[in-house]
Amino acid sequence: MGRAFEYRKARKLKRWGHMARTFTKIGKEIEISVKAAGPDPSSNTRLRLLIQNAKAENMPKENVERAIKRASEKDAADYKEVVYEGYGPHGIAFLVETATDNTNRTVANLRMHFSKCGGQLGNSGSVAFMFEHKCVFKFKPADGMAAPDPEELELEMIDLEVDEFYAEEDGSFTVYATYEAFGNIQKWLDDKGFEIVSGEGVRVPTDTKELDAEGRESVEKLVERLEEDDDVTNVYHAMKEEDEEGDEE
Repeated sequence: MGRAFEYRKARKLKRWGHMARTFTKIGKEIEISVKAAGPDPSSNTRLRLLIQNAKAENMPKENVERAIKRASEKDAADYKEVVYEGYGPHGIAFLVETATDNTNRTVANLRMHFSKCGGQLGNSGSVAFMFEHKCVFKFKPADGMAAPDPEELELEMIDLEVDEFYAEEDGSFTVYATYEAFGNIQKWLDDKGFEIVSGEGVRVPTDTKELDAEGRESVEKLVERLEEDDDVTNVYHAMKEEDEEGDEE
């Protein structure tokens, strides 16, 4: 399951061709976090993790600082995180995460994107049950910390509701767990002294549908349109990718 999402993320970054949209997404998330819990990373755990995510994506420090400053200004945009659901071409289920300061604009744009690509924006709850909400963390031993035994580490993390554990070749680790475990895992990693490289939520389809080349192309067209929308932060779908690893099923 998890490796399929790494594959999709790599494809998305390749489509974008640059990091500008990733920086915009993280910037909006930082602004939302600062408005919710303040600009101090030491007391705002979500902000601290977003700063790590920004670092992992090579986002310039000044971009992070600008996002924090914008959120503290009186006339700052009031972004809200809203998830939309729908069906793409060939009945493929879609979940679209957005950060928007104008839901009327966002709904109108998403409805247009779906319509132009042979799909339809749905009602809340129409496809959400087809996806599991997971969290994924990548972390590594901090400088000067002894490398842990992967098997022992995996056993320790089972109590944190981790259901997938990968020891990477570079000495880091990647884990997937229920989204409800997000805060507990972040705190556990902090308490144990690990360096969190990144942490985020993902939507995992419980089942995927295989399409031929023409069908995949029509779904990819909708994915690209959605990802180009300024309000969209993440796009998830239930189409099986052509080169996806078999562990998705």
